[in-house]
This record gives sequence, C-alpha cells and structure tokens, in this order.
Amino acid sequence: MAATMLASKQGAFMGRSGFAPSGKQQSVASRGSLQVTAGLKEVRDRIASVKNTNKITDAMKLVAAAKVRRAQEAVVNGRPFSENLVKVLYGVNQRIRQEDVDSPLCAVRPVKSVMLVVMTGDRGLCGGYNNFIIKKSEQRIRELLALGVKVNLVCVGRKGAQYFGRRKQYNLVKSFSLGATPSTKDAQGIADEIFASFIAQESDKVELVFTKFLSLISSNPTIQTLLPMTPMGELCDADGKCVDAADDEIFKLTTKGGEFAVEREKATISTEALDPSLIFEQEPAQILDALLPLYMNSCLLRSLQEALASELAARMNAMNNASDNAKELRKALTVQYNKQRQAKITQELSEIVGGAAATSG
Repeated sequence: MAATMLASKQGAFMGRSGFAPSGKQQSVASRGSLQVTAGLKEVRDRIASVKNTNKITDAMKLVAAAKVRRAQEAVVNGRPFSENLVKVLYGVNQRIRQEDVDSPLCAVRPVKSVMLVVMTGDRGLCGGYNNFIIKKSEQRIRELLALGVKVNLVCVGRKGAQYFGRRKQYNLVKSFSLGATPSTKDAQGIADEIFASFIAQESDKVELVFTKFLSLISSNPTIQTLLPMTPMGELCDADGKCVDAADDEIFKLTTKGGEFAVEREKATISTEALDPSLIFEQEPAQILDALLPLYMNSCLLRSLQEALASELAARMNAMNNASDNAKELRKALTVQYNKQRQAKITQELSEIVGGAAATSG
C-alpha cells in the first residue's frame, strides 16, 4: 500500500514539476523499474519534492508511535477496574452456582439474526489494515447468509461505514466513529445499541470483528462472540474457542536495538470465592444482571483499544515503507541529476574547444 501511495505521489510530482522532454536535453536512467526523462531543473525540483514528502512520512510515523504509547497507557490504566470486576463476577457466580439464574444477556435462543459489529479505522494511509477487516467481515457475512441467517451491521470507524454504506446489499443499522482515544463513554454508546437490539430480540447473537494487536508488523483479524454471554464472563470466537475472563494480556511498546518493538505480557487475574460471611442486600441474580452489562462494556472498550493500536501500528509500518521508498527515489533522482549535469558540462566544454579550434584554424 505504501509503495502504491508513493508511486501515485511520484506521478503527482511529475505533474507538479511540469515534466516534459526538452528536445536537446533528453536522457534516460533506469534503476530497477524507475525511468526518468527530464531536464536539470525538473529533476532538481522533483528531488526537493521527494525530500519534503520524506519529511512528512517520517513525522507521521513518529506521531503514530506516540499514539500507540497512549493506547498502551489506556489499557494499563483500565486494568484495575477490569480486575475487580472479574473478581466480583467470579465470586457472585460461585455464590449462585446452585441456582437457576436467568439473565437477559445470557439468553441462548435459536439464531435467526446476527448483529456483526465491525471495527475499522477512521482514516487511511495505514497499509491494508482496513481492507483486511472489511474482507474478513464480508467472508463472515457470506457464511451466515449461506446458513439462512439475517445479518445486521454496526460499523465502528468511518472507513467501514463508508464501504458498507455504499453497498445496498448490506443492512447497515448504525455507525460510530472510533475517535483518537476510545473512552468508556464511546464504548457505552455502542453497548447501548447492542443491548437494545439483543433484548428486543432483533438480534439473537452479537459478534465482534476487530483486529487483535500482536506486534508492530503483525495483527490478527478476529471474530469474537459478545452475546449471549456466559455467567462466568467467558468470550468465545467464531470457532468455539473460549477465553476465560481471568486470562488477560497487556501489550507494551518498547525499543530494541534502536527500533520500535512490542511485548505482550500475560497477566492472569487471581479469582477466589467471596467471603461466606458476606451478605448481599440484593439477590445475587440482580447483582449479576448489573455486573454483566458492565463487563460487556469493558470488553467493548478493550476491543476498541486493540483496534486503535492495530491501526496505528499499521500506519507506522506504512509510513516507514513510504519513507524507505522516498529515500530510494531521491537517491535514483540524484544519480540522474548528476549524470545529466556532467553530460551538459562535457557538451559545453566540447563546444568551447571546437569553437576555439575553428577560430584558430
């Protein structure tokens, strides 16, 4: 994607600089697939243009790196709340495990309609990140439609909303903006839409399609079942693989050998039964009904943060590739410029010598 972007800018450079063969001064230099035919002034202007573009892509890379660090801090800062929520959820479940609890978020019904929550980016210039998520979503939609299941789409991120909104074969119910820093309020707005649809039985199942942040050069588009939830707070993917609520990972942006790197730290939350002497003022089932929406909101917020970190990492990688391409192009243009200048000097010297010889003869 970055190479394509730079190639298109290369064409724009040619248009801006007014590239045109000058008749007397025509020279062709090839470096790989690069071929340039221009006069000295045009090449010099184009070198300056590529240099400016290189500065822009380097700056965008550093900005994306700073935002990845902020996303990391948001995950770390939200961990104490998530840990305590999981501990209380586990303790309440241990207390009521002998009872038949009927929570609306845990209701398992025959699946006739699925809500697919697709998380893309708000902007481009991030390689194939948005395209990967959209293709994964389309693949899942085809699978569900083949089973005779209706699909309702909720898009988080402008790129996904624009793509699915222009195609009338998809039922786009609602769209949200991802934003620069996803907050609890943003997650709550999405959760309210999901909760209302599930409780009203407009959707029998809710799935998330987002990118799990693995490293700065790797991300994994993931399909995860959000509703119906299990009382223990487990989340399952489309293949039925479940992850316990007590198992968690934190990504950390670090540097190794002068290069950006990501480390994932697995942190298991210690869960234990509540003190038997603890007395609930309300029924444990009512407490569970209050805890599960909070846990769903927490899961949505974490998915938003993972999606944002994946987008920023993809943008870092794309801008790094664009910077490398700009340096190569600048190097090739400099060689071309030096060759043309040397050829011009040689031609002028030959004319001077030839003219002097003609006058002396």
